[in-house]
Amino acid sequence: MTPRFAAVALDVDSTVSRIEGIDWLAERRGEIVARRVVDLTKQAMQGIIPLEQVYRARLDAIRPRRDDIDALARAYVEELAPGCAKSISKLRHAGVQVILVSSGIRNALLRLALHLDFDIGDLHAVDIRLDTGGAYTGFDTSSPLTTSIGKHTLLASLSLPRPVLMVGDGATDLATRGAVESFAAFTGFVSRDAVVDQADAIIPSFAELISFVLAS
Repeated sequence: MTPRFAAVALDVDSTVSRIEGIDWLAERRGEIVARRVVDLTKQAMQGIIPLEQVYRARLDAIRPRRDDIDALARAYVEELAPGCAKSISKLRHAGVQVILVSSGIRNALLRLALHLDFDIGDLHAVDIRLDTGGAYTGFDTSSPLTTSIGKHTLLASLSLPRPVLMVGDGATDLATRGAVESFAAFTGFVSRDAVVDQADAIIPSFAELISFVLAS
């Protein structure tokens, strides 16, 4: 059986894992911060406002500390999508290269990547900076993944085997079209009409992802 795609790029938040990492962190800061951040995330993922307009504002409102990042790292693994680990293993066994592409915090995603046996180089996300006391001091403003077309920019720069499938739930994932051969909207946790309506395929679960990629 020859897979339909030679490489699969997976979003993480609301795809590989149930949670939205930035929103999860915001909830630790109380209701007012949480509501503000969740609203900004929702608008960015629906494509109403560009991600670059909200990325700094959300982190400045949260100012995550090292203990927050460590807790988020554990939550990502605890909220792993059903069948995700097994499906990734099947894709690899079939010769498909799998990578993680996220606008989330790389510091918090490392545990998830290692849990799923990814090489660290196959995790693409945004680094944040903490001082020696664990306080937040900023993020990598040079990362393209802080922008609405950042995933497109990143994927276009990688030497992945072709064809490539991007799987995710938000507008930043949809924006990869043109840099990949196909985009699939993952609806296992959330379904965004503006994204689903323009997707090449709709994937409600990781079991369905396997069927789609490895279909004979």
